[in-house]
Amino acid sequence: MKFKYLIRKLLLLIASLYLVASVTFFLMQAAPGDPFMQEQAIPEEIMKSMYAHYGLDQPWYVQYGRYLKGLVTWNLGPSFKYEGRTVNDIIREGFPVSLVLGLEAIFIALFVGIILGSIAAVKRSKWQDHLCMIFAVIGISVPNFIMATFLQFFLAMKLDLFPVARWGSFAHSILPALALAALPTAFIARLTRANMVEVLEQDYVQTARSKGLSTTQVVLKHVLKNSLLPVITYLAPLASAVLTGSFIVEKIFGIPGLGGWFVTSITNRDYTVIMGVTVFYSAILMFSVLLVDIVYSLVDPRIQVVGKKKVRL
Repeated sequence: MKFKYLIRKLLLLIASLYLVASVTFFLMQAAPGDPFMQEQAIPEEIMKSMYAHYGLDQPWYVQYGRYLKGLVTWNLGPSFKYEGRTVNDIIREGFPVSLVLGLEAIFIALFVGIILGSIAAVKRSKWQDHLCMIFAVIGISVPNFIMATFLQFFLAMKLDLFPVARWGSFAHSILPALALAALPTAFIARLTRANMVEVLEQDYVQTARSKGLSTTQVVLKHVLKNSLLPVITYLAPLASAVLTGSFIVEKIFGIPGLGGWFVTSITNRDYTVIMGVTVFYSAILMFSVLLVDIVYSLVDPRIQVVGKKKVRL
């Protein structure tokens, strides 16, 4: 990968983050009300003092400049609703929980999705193929918050196999991880199946079979590697789906992750938390796209970066 291409990608990422940060700020400015609207029976003098303390009495361009300066120095400001806590504290506390849950969901999606897709491709048009695709359709059709409620009711409340909610051990993470992994698992299964079916019809695969290799050997040595390149491309959208999907799932399971803080901040009109978490997640997702782009070019040597385009040799 050429150095100029990487620099151009980084500059584009910075410009995109600036755009996200600016749009988020002006949306918060345009939103009706303010963070203290829900407070009851607060004298006007105290309200003015609170606005002055948080700088909300300043013109929008002053607030905007202070906001951008805080992003550059990674000082995201105080929370309006949680006294004595900053947005940095909330991210530092909540993100490790969301990260563990997200990585677990991604691992489940990749492992189960590739296995289901491989089985469906090898057993194409047979009952195994139909069964795997039924699971895939269910995973795509059912929203993750419905899946979360379903898993809670049957596996936790009815069968008592897992904790219903909260966070404290590995057992607490299984149900929310399964709920988050349902959609990407289904997508990866369909993607793997479609690409493996195409690869299985290639001449070199037929040659390998004619040499006496078993189906398992052919799949592992020749088919699977060439079928997973589109799955690698899907890793960035997968991370996006898992991270944004965790907002509601974390709230349902009572998990103290960053998603739960984000949902609560919207209800509380905690603007600094909303803006800080939005920019933080945007940065992670954009870096993941860049990383996947780099990994893709390394995994497939036929991909070279020339100028502004990726070309397959």
